[in-house]
Amino acid sequence: MAELELAGRLGMRGEEIMFTSNDTPAGEFVKAKGLDAIINLDDISHIEYLEKHAGLPGLISFRYNPGALKEGNLIIGHPEDAKYGLTREQMLEAYRIVRDKGVKRFGIHTMVASNELDPAYFIETAGVLFSLIADISKNLGIHIEFANLGGGIGIPYRPDQEPVDLEIMSKGIRKVYNDLIVANGLAPLKIFFESGRAITGPYGYLVSKVEHIKDTYKKFAGLDACMVDLMRPALYGAYHHITVLGKEGMPQTVKYDVTGSLCENNDKFAIGRMLPELKQGDIIVIHDTGAHGHAMGFNYNGKLRSAELLLRANGEVVEIRRAESIEDYFATIDFNGLDQFNI
Repeated sequence: MAELELAGRLGMRGEEIMFTSNDTPAGEFVKAKGLDAIINLDDISHIEYLEKHAGLPGLISFRYNPGALKEGNLIIGHPEDAKYGLTREQMLEAYRIVRDKGVKRFGIHTMVASNELDPAYFIETAGVLFSLIADISKNLGIHIEFANLGGGIGIPYRPDQEPVDLEIMSKGIRKVYNDLIVANGLAPLKIFFESGRAITGPYGYLVSKVEHIKDTYKKFAGLDACMVDLMRPALYGAYHHITVLGKEGMPQTVKYDVTGSLCENNDKFAIGRMLPELKQGDIIVIHDTGAHGHAMGFNYNGKLRSAELLLRANGEVVEIRRAESIEDYFATIDFNGLDQFNI
């Protein structure tokens, strides 16, 4: 709901917004319909649910899960195990149902990768989706207006990685577009991507301080940040590059687990990472946190989320989000209600 509320406050309406969700509460469908957003349904049973609580919109989309047609990857998993999307048979039935209920405009969506760097993966995905569009149009006589290929465009988290070659990707998608869409008389078809990571990921950094150096069975560098500030390494074992301010040119001779202070053993930013020798007070910079850093934050163990600073093009640094306070943490608790239990 927060994302829809933000879109509304920014003055966004209609096809500027695409609402993709799963296990969606009725109130969120009502809000999305009120904003005239494109509603992208995740399950065939959601047709009846949406109709009951918000009414069917004039433009509707469904999320396709291609199952064994795609291998998936480490982060998003195998499509057949994913909680997202409809099967091919369900897609055909879903479009038939909403067509018969009077819906006139249609889109289609899929997302079967996360942080993928191989352009061939996206070309193959486009081919799978365009082929389905051709089958839907042939069998149901409807025109699909847009294909949303979802997110998944990765960024080079490791220094030795290269970004996705967007020119190769676009040329490959153009070819399958011509072969499957143009050749079947289904053009024009708009193509959308959700490139949040590629746009924001490389331009955020988590800046932290070494609080403790621990030497037991291995060396640990304990930071004043923790998993609430960056969840990806704990959640996926994801790599984020680390540099030490003032020691960028020094040899990386010491192996550390770089850790936070939560009482969870997976609260680690790096395991067995070679770094310059660290001291208390060293400033650590963890790279590429713009997409999944603060946005994935939480308050487990009473941890408070940090401030966010913006570095402007002219070198000016401004605070765009203040650090949370203990008052923020307790703001939603009704202490009067607790009194009756003598707590």
